[in-house]
Amino acid sequence: MTDSQGQATLTSRLLSQAVAGDTAAVEALLRHNGARLTALTRRMLGDFQRVRRWAETGDVLQSALVRLLTALRDVKPATPREFLALATLQIRRELLDLARKFYGPEGIGANQDSHAPGDSRGPGPPEKSDLSHEPSSLAQWSELHEQIDALPVEEREVVDLLFYQGMSQAEAAEVLDTSLRTLQRRWHTALCKLHRVWKQ
Repeated sequence: MTDSQGQATLTSRLLSQAVAGDTAAVEALLRHNGARLTALTRRMLGDFQRVRRWAETGDVLQSALVRLLTALRDVKPATPREFLALATLQIRRELLDLARKFYGPEGIGANQDSHAPGDSRGPGPPEKSDLSHEPSSLAQWSELHEQIDALPVEEREVVDLLFYQGMSQAEAAEVLDTSLRTLQRRWHTALCKLHRVWKQ
């Protein structure tokens, strides 16, 4: 058994206990997946530098875990894959709320000059994302992630794995236990639905 298989097995066991109401198992589940959730949060936060300016990975993760604990009272993921998808959703929602908080009309980011005093360049345009295809405005960015939330489950899972978690298509197909051709079809369909916002 490989390390990844062993981790998945332990996650499955802890998950079944957690959804049955074992609070100790919930805590153990979060500890066991801590490194993975931290890496996921860091990657997702890095996709939009303006939010990263005001929030650190640990802060985002802590708030997302509170959301995840709340969600686990109603949603009962049956597999590690479903658990990770639920966690990704909570991180995404936390980032959306932070973007609105910092860059809404009264947000500190929307009302603060990004350059040092005396810099003749002035405030300039908003910072772009690390990803060239990521929308640069708050409205576009928020709409993109809200549309991702609204995708059918099979398509949203593919976006989660390829876009947020940075997996290769072959890795994602293995995780989803599907053919590479099927995964590519779902990815293409999702991109077509997101194209209007993604390309702005």
